Amino acid sequence: MTMEEKKENLELQNWSGLPTELFESIISRLTLEDNVRASVVCKRWHSVAVSVRVVNQSPWLMYFPKKRKKNGTLCEFYDPSLRKTHSIELPELTGSRVCYTKDGWLLLYRPSCHHLCFFNPFTRQVIRLPSFQLNRNAAAFSCAPTSTSCMLLTVSYRGPQIALSTCHPGATEWLTVSYQHPLGSFFGIGIMNKFVFCNGLFYCLSYNDWLGVFDPLERTWNVLVLPPPKCAGKWLNNQWEGKYMTEHKGEILLICACSYEIPVMFKLDQASFVWEEMKSLDGVTLFASFLASHSRTNLSGLMTNSVYFPKVRFCGKNCTSYSFYDCRFYPCKECHDLGDRYPPENIWIEPPQDFSSFT
Repeated sequence: MTMEEKKENLELQNWSGLPTELFESIISRLTLEDNVRASVVCKRWHSVAVSVRVVNQSPWLMYFPKKRKKNGTLCEFYDPSLRKTHSIELPELTGSRVCYTKDGWLLLYRPSCHHLCFFNPFTRQVIRLPSFQLNRNAAAFSCAPTSTSCMLLTVSYRGPQIALSTCHPGATEWLTVSYQHPLGSFFGIGIMNKFVFCNGLFYCLSYNDWLGVFDPLERTWNVLVLPPPKCAGKWLNNQWEGKYMTEHKGEILLICACSYEIPVMFKLDQASFVWEEMKSLDGVTLFASFLASHSRTNLSGLMTNSVYFPKVRFCGKNCTSYSFYDCRFYPCKECHDLGDRYPPENIWIEPPQDFSSFT
């Protein structure tokens, strides 16, 4: 055996001696093209490369850096699959509040003039909407505003009545309909409400765990007084901040991370209208944020069966998450202060398929 062959054999032995978790961490940082190349080296490399291969693109966490200048427009986007941060100036956000996100679009509200618009931070496209006094109420939309089926919804209350206002791109005014309901203002309208559009319906979870359902075609509104989800551990005073709702393949999912214990997952039984606790996410990855949450499948093997929270740690090198596989938080010494860990202004957003020009 030549000296060169001995050296090559030694390098292979060094790689084969790596712990599986460390080897997976290294391979997971490769691009898809390099991942495929690595998978043909040997059986072990193939097994690890396939297990961490990213087939689907994860959402990015949009947030404002702590050290940005006063009234600055610098915004950062964190990609958890590559652990990479993109920084960009977005002057379009000046004076505006982000209300919701879906399909790569933001819904912006400017309180000073009651202006609403859709904004795509990746293409800089703006779609303006009729003015509306949103105040501190939550709002949501069904799909990208470039779709003809896009609809916006916001809920407010007027004494014993609940007012639902809807609009769509291209409209000249909002349509508001009031509903008399015995629960009245006790439904708990406000920015803390969680919206999800699923199976053609808007679901609105109030901070007191009541679930409102709005049918945009029939224009009907019903409030379901469900038994509250049974979350273990001690509850905080602002427990509604630690509840996140999303949908996955027609199912309504609820994340409760407002206790000092591990996050608890629930699925809405849409037949009996009760929250059923989930012991596993079955390979699904959830991205939870105060204003809007998302679900994904076919991500890196290290990201599956996990919940990612809207907090970047270690100078943009890591993101707070909880793995249901490992039954632990990452980073392991995660602070349990709810407000610090889950900033309400941070939000997950879907990046474009080709973001090579996004800098």
